[in-house]
Amino acid sequence: LLVSGYVSSLGENIQMLQRGVNELGDVVAISEQVPGVQDAPDAVAAGPVRGEIVFQDVSFGYAGQDARLYDAFSLRIAPGETVALVGPSGSGKSTFVKLLGRFYDVDGGAILIDGRDIASIAQASLRQGVAVVPQDPLLFHRSIADNIAYGRPEADRAAIEAAAARARAHGFIASLPDGYDTLVGERGVKLSGGERQRVAIARAFLADAPILVLDEATSSLDTITEAQVQAAMDELAVGRTTIIIAHRLSSVRSADRILVFDRGRIVEEGRHDALLTRPGGRYRALYELQATG
Repeated sequence: LLVSGYVSSLGENIQMLQRGVNELGDVVAISEQVPGVQDAPDAVAAGPVRGEIVFQDVSFGYAGQDARLYDAFSLRIAPGETVALVGPSGSGKSTFVKLLGRFYDVDGGAILIDGRDIASIAQASLRQGVAVVPQDPLLFHRSIADNIAYGRPEADRAAIEAAAARARAHGFIASLPDGYDTLVGERGVKLSGGERQRVAIARAFLADAPILVLDEATSSLDTITEAQVQAAMDELAVGRTTIIIAHRLSSVRSADRILVFDRGRIVEEGRHDALLTRPGGRYRALYELQATG
């Protein structure tokens, strides 16, 4: 019986070893991949950023697609301006943000931040200047404090708590048994959707980046939670160049400018009230569809 038990344990260990070797093989394969976007040999740090964004005759298409999504696309966003991107799925809104963060290189033209081509800026430095609050925030199986400090790891507890308070998150965090030391679970499974969003907003407050991207940040929330998260985002946007991607038009009413995208082109732009008065307008049609069904 003893020998049988040892043999059974040995078999289980061999299975674990085989599984581990296979997983290590995947890790090695990923680590050997060459990134598709490389820093230029003479790339430099971004330095202080005011927040002006210019798309200058940008052309871009995804690999495997026959037609380009963007063709000679041009746009200027002034420092401190809040711009909302609306339109149907596949119209180019999310691609705009991916190109701004240089997750893809453009096929033609240039993207400028404060007059400098982002292709000449080191990627790590470029992305430190852009804070993103996504629709589904990526939280790690660490404490809430660690997740908030992800944007600025050297931050002390006082700064973390101050960021959480500005994001309307301090109240629910303080009510947890372990407070800021509470483990959130894989991908934040122990928190509700609104709580995850507020942790992500606190992370953006702490990072204090001059350019802010709000990517469908309230689309999956109930009305009460949306109001709380929206108030935190409005405060976060003050003094920053802010890009809002939204399908729910209630979150873009206060934007300085609304851009209506369709197939990689801007077909309408203006403030909320002005666009609503445009007969036959795309934005007016979207708004009426959401308001009346």
